[in-house]
Amino acid sequence: MSDSTADATVLVVDDEEEVADVYALRLRNQYETETAYGGEAALARVDEDVDVVLLDRRMPDISGDDVLAEIRERDIPTRVIMITAVDPDFDIIDMPFDDYLCKPVEKSDLVAAIDQQLAARRYDDRLAEYLEATSKLALLEDEKTPQTLEDSDGIESLERRVEELKSEMDEALSEFESIDTAFKEIGRRPS
Repeated sequence: MSDSTADATVLVVDDEEEVADVYALRLRNQYETETAYGGEAALARVDEDVDVVLLDRRMPDISGDDVLAEIRERDIPTRVIMITAVDPDFDIIDMPFDDYLCKPVEKSDLVAAIDQQLAARRYDDRLAEYLEATSKLALLEDEKTPQTLEDSDGIESLERRVEELKSEMDEALSEFESIDTAFKEIGRRPS
């Protein structure tokens, strides 16, 4: 894994070759980029040298959800950003991704999300868990009605966990405020 953003390796995974190639083309001036055209190809390529995986959810050979589960099962220390046309639902609460962006994704949001994950990687696991939880919470708050959210035990638990993590990390977060603000400003849904 690279310590520098410029040397970071980003693996773009999508079963549609043109889509994967466009994202890789957008990113090639900022990061080392590689592509994998489908879940099987992603699992064959992903290893400790990949800093960030941009992962599509819907793929015919092996779904992005299954690729994500396998990456985590192998304990590969890569950051995973789901980039997908699948609208988020409550199933994302238990998914171990690091961020979730809905297609189409603007280049600036894509670069910001990758940079956030590269920065988060340098902090402890609590911060990574905090960013993951706040991302899920923001997505669900945008997607669901207040009544639906109120009726969900998972949301209440997620909100409690965010508050616990935040209070545990107040000191660490004070230096991370600008990164946290930038994280929340990333466009996770198309305008």
